[in-house]
Amino acid sequence: MKIRPLSALLGVALALPALSRGEARDYIIAPSRPDKLVVVDTEAMAVDKVIRIKDAGPTPMVPVLSPDAKTVYAIVNRSESVVKIDLESGETLARVDFSTPERRVKALFGMDISPDGSTLAIFQTPVKLGTTHYEVEPTSIAFYDAETLELKREAPSPRQITLMMYSADGAKLYAIGRNLHIFDAQTGEMIEERPIQGWENDKRTPPDVLAVWSQYESSGVMSIPFYSFLLDKEPTDPEAGRTGLFTLDRETGESVMRDVEAMDVFYFSTAVNPAKTRAYGAYNVLQSFDLTTGKPIKRVALPRSYYSVNVSSDGKIVWLSGALSDVAAYDAETLERLGHVDLPEGASISLNSVRLFSRPD
Repeated sequence: MKIRPLSALLGVALALPALSRGEARDYIIAPSRPDKLVVVDTEAMAVDKVIRIKDAGPTPMVPVLSPDAKTVYAIVNRSESVVKIDLESGETLARVDFSTPERRVKALFGMDISPDGSTLAIFQTPVKLGTTHYEVEPTSIAFYDAETLELKREAPSPRQITLMMYSADGAKLYAIGRNLHIFDAQTGEMIEERPIQGWENDKRTPPDVLAVWSQYESSGVMSIPFYSFLLDKEPTDPEAGRTGLFTLDRETGESVMRDVEAMDVFYFSTAVNPAKTRAYGAYNVLQSFDLTTGKPIKRVALPRSYYSVNVSSDGKIVWLSGALSDVAAYDAETLERLGHVDLPEGASISLNSVRLFSRPD
């Protein structure tokens, strides 16, 4: 890990309030190629520990923290296995391999744990492996016992699910695909569907959504950027291309599709602050949005591309990561860069979600 300039470290120290003994402290967990989960202490701006996972390549995916932040789950082994890891010792407590010699099962991005910590839901895409051909099988959501990783049940699901989030009361499971699909979390039955690609289809082209980053833990709001073109304008009109924000509140179940600005840049992902008043988007720029007015607030250029964005539990720091091998801190109000932490061995984070959790100091 590179040594940060003293001025950068002092800037972060001043930006982050001092913690009294027993007060919750934020940590970041960042998957890193080919087999690492890197835990970053956000107050110290330093790597806290590195957890290595056997047979994890090419990279661990979708880290999911238990409600008590004592264990972490991750998709590994070319998205064909899930592991349960003790966050303190780094020991692998359980592992399930989805595939068999006759059937290949991928998990990709969709995974979440129930609020009571009892059930892990994973979207799975299976293919039957024949001698001369492959046979695509129906997709499903598999529900695993979070303690043992034993399969509880499976439920049919639409294809192309990329994000999943339990409701705050654990009664529903939200799944993002071409639309928002809502499942009864106990039975697995789909009980509601809301439009995403079909939103305002009389006014605009179907919204294009890249929804692969799970980063809603500090706000309880899933936020996804989307892009479309207005049908009543010429394609060459600078105002024809539109950027929007989809938000889904796990507490209330309210989902909103909102148009926020002309499409002059792209954001790979967005995240909402704990107060639910602002969203932040990142790729080659970092942008803040006012969720009350639906308008952009401020934009700054980034020194490189960042894919994943998250917000501290007090809403004061925006954390960026993904693509390459560092985690960077930005002031949530001014968007001033405060510092960064390089991950060990310079291994890339790629498309991985960077998750935030808190535990007593």
